[in-house]
Amino acid sequence: MTEVSSLTGRLLVATPALADPNFDRAVVLLLDHDEEGSLGVVLNRPTPVDVGDILEGWGDLAGEPGVVFQGGPVSLDSALGVAVIPGDDEREAPLGWRRVHGAIGLVDLEAPPELLAAALGSLRIFAGYAGWGPGQLEDELTEGAWYVVESEPGDVSATRPEGLWRAVLRRQRGELAMVATYPDDPSLN
Repeated sequence: MTEVSSLTGRLLVATPALADPNFDRAVVLLLDHDEEGSLGVVLNRPTPVDVGDILEGWGDLAGEPGVVFQGGPVSLDSALGVAVIPGDDEREAPLGWRRVHGAIGLVDLEAPPELLAAALGSLRIFAGYAGWGPGQLEDELTEGAWYVVESEPGDVSATRPEGLWRAVLRRQRGELAMVATYPDDPSLN
């Protein structure tokens, strides 16, 4: 088996040609990527459900909009917390938070919310996740289904998640920035 270069912490941005409706114009933050597969959350799929309605104590800590996001099509009955802890990457991680990449990490939602309240810069709660088996994501990348770009801590807490796909593409260099202008319905162009 060939060695897999980790994409953990990077963004997968759906190409306009990606036909899967689960990932139409999706921006996925990869939380884990290795030879055993990949796991991420879709950053731009808010639901109408308030965080406080399903996770007592976490609602006040969730960034705007304070709703649960659909993290992907897998395990929609489970919740993942992703938070940004501002400051130096070298400092010790607070209890209840595990660094994924840079200032971005996973929150232990079983921990008392007040344990992390002072340290959190932003928090987003996701129902479900996106997952790929060994080699599956690499095949999709080869097929041109995704653009792989660097993430920024602000991507996790974008206040206008519906505009994240265009915003992430717009900040890229060269021809990739032009994809941000791709029409929602190319047949109307």
